[in-house]
Amino acid sequence: MDEAVGQQRLSWQSARIEALQALTPRVMRVVLRPDRWVRPRPGQHLDVRLTAEDGYQAQRSYSLLSPPQRTGLYELGIERLDDGEVSTWFHDGAQHGETIEILGPVGGHFVLDESNTRPALLIGGGSGVVPLLSMAAQRVGAYSQAHTTLLVAARHLDEVLLWPTLQRWEAFTPRFRSRLALSRDTCAPRAQDHVGRIDEADVAWALQQLGDVATESAQVFICGRNDFVESIVHMVTGLNVPEVSIRTERFGS
Repeated sequence: MDEAVGQQRLSWQSARIEALQALTPRVMRVVLRPDRWVRPRPGQHLDVRLTAEDGYQAQRSYSLLSPPQRTGLYELGIERLDDGEVSTWFHDGAQHGETIEILGPVGGHFVLDESNTRPALLIGGGSGVVPLLSMAAQRVGAYSQAHTTLLVAARHLDEVLLWPTLQRWEAFTPRFRSRLALSRDTCAPRAQDHVGRIDEADVAWALQQLGDVATESAQVFICGRNDFVESIVHMVTGLNVPEVSIRTERFGS
């Protein structure tokens, strides 16, 4: 990495709130215009710092929702946490035009680089789908020839992030496929979706969409709460995907 670019990533800077949009009942899209934009890698995150008038500061990390092609702007998908100082401010107090501080983009382990042409299986639970959407958006927007399958675990359909966008991506390219597992709904929106939790049959279906040798060639990205990630890793390795091909991002309990 160029030294100047690295210093920009690791230095706090100001960013202006350009837009706030509710994507689901609990997730807000926050669009930021930084003083210095550095092209991110899909799967990276920003550190966000808020400073009160009395000098008190609160800081949290949020995955990027936007792909690298969104030049000049960063988009975050911020889930409201009832005891979260930063997330509740974005949902209840933030205003268009306000300025906050950010650091990044940062993160090098849970990334799907633009040069990566391996088939990719993306599995997310709840707001854990945010960095996976950045990865999928990069591939669809770049007309990538690599196959990508996204498995989404949510309680209800209205909690599925960018649901209309997922449908457009599928219509746009046969190399992108998605499947929903809705644990608390009573019906599924499409034939490939189902009511319930992600199970081994879902993972097997997803690998099948990637090609006949996907268990040997695919890279797998799993993001969500600790227990969700542990369960999915067990399913994936049970289908003979090598552990070296699996990347995980965990949060919460």
